[in-house]
Amino acid sequence: MSPSTSIHFILLLTTLLSLSSLSQSHKISQVNPITLPIVKDPKTNLFNTPLGIGTPQHNFNLTIDLGGPILWYDCNNNYNSSTYNPLHCDSKRCTGNAGCTGCNGPFKPGCSNDTCGANILNPFADSIFSGDTGEDVLFLSGNKLSDLLSGCTNSDGFSGEPLKGLPEGSKGIIGLARTDLALQTQLSSTHKLPNRFSLCLPTSNNNGPGKVVIGGGTTQPTILVTTTLIVNPFSTAPIFSEGDPSYEYFIDIKSINIEGNDINFKSSILSIDSKGNGGTKISTMNPFTILHSSILKPLVRDFVKKASDRKIKKVASVAPFEACFDVSTIDVTVTGLNVPTIEMVLKEGVQWTFFGGNSMVLVNKNVACLAFVDGGKKPRTSIVIGGYQLEDNLLEFDLVSSKLSFSSSLHRLKLTCSSGDLFSYPVYKA
Repeated sequence: MSPSTSIHFILLLTTLLSLSSLSQSHKISQVNPITLPIVKDPKTNLFNTPLGIGTPQHNFNLTIDLGGPILWYDCNNNYNSSTYNPLHCDSKRCTGNAGCTGCNGPFKPGCSNDTCGANILNPFADSIFSGDTGEDVLFLSGNKLSDLLSGCTNSDGFSGEPLKGLPEGSKGIIGLARTDLALQTQLSSTHKLPNRFSLCLPTSNNNGPGKVVIGGGTTQPTILVTTTLIVNPFSTAPIFSEGDPSYEYFIDIKSINIEGNDINFKSSILSIDSKGNGGTKISTMNPFTILHSSILKPLVRDFVKKASDRKIKKVASVAPFEACFDVSTIDVTVTGLNVPTIEMVLKEGVQWTFFGGNSMVLVNKNVACLAFVDGGKKPRTSIVIGGYQLEDNLLEFDLVSSKLSFSSSLHRLKLTCSSGDLFSYPVYKA
């Protein structure tokens, strides 16, 4: 071999080794869609998913908040992790909207100096709590993932208040809002997953878990219809800067009907006004759909009339619901109690239909109530579609095209969120 040939061979070998090393170091950058199971808490009617964090691995249940801006967890006095790395205040990844934090105690997650602050938000707590932003490994769908930011706060320092109202055993919140630090956004930017996710909340744990699939969708897209996700130009968050839009998910409902007949109310309250009031958003932190009083009253009136036409017997109301019925006078179908259907009509003309399984809730063995509650005469948002109405409805959020695809009740197709043929991805068990 000539000297020139030897040099070229050595350069080629060096290049191949470099490429191989680069490939190995970024192997984790591409992962399959992340699939996590969802379990309903019967006491709070909220939804948890398991997550592994840190070294050693801590297996936490976190509550799913569709409108939550970040993933945050409780790094109390009993928590530690050798792989935790606080985000410095000067980092480009630090948003700066929660200031810079410091701590006098020994270094641990939640106690470090010159650290990018995190606003710890829990809609059931009366305060906004301070926390730290940092990196640590997350265990998702069998993958050990790094380069993901989360917030942590020491609940011991706040007498446990950051966890107020969450299901027993929940150690924080997994936020899925339209923000840079939401889990699906980070997985899209750092691990090359499509910026989309699917959500299917379970009706009960007896039928198996629900699913959240980050970076993937259903294998049966024909069961879905699609509408546009709209942006409320005014923030609906408890803390924000002037000019910030809302990072929650809004859709454009044009009318509501019962079995094809429109209910009568002032339709302008369905639009977002010049101050950001009105409109319709989707929430997993509200157990039941909340309606502007001007919508709820005619809805109840018309529903009761149509139920009466079916010989369904009305009984005394049970708070917080306004219309309740004798279960023995209601037939049962594959979609739940056989009551008048409620349809929300969106701007594209597609309908989100709520059958009895999503419109009626059993308050005891003899009584079922219309599962919509009064939001008052001047709510910030006219309609908040809550968790009960989302159960066993498949939702797919495409954040690139800003579209929401939804199925209405899967029961009408003899499916549930745990049906094996809905997704082709394995469910991770923490």
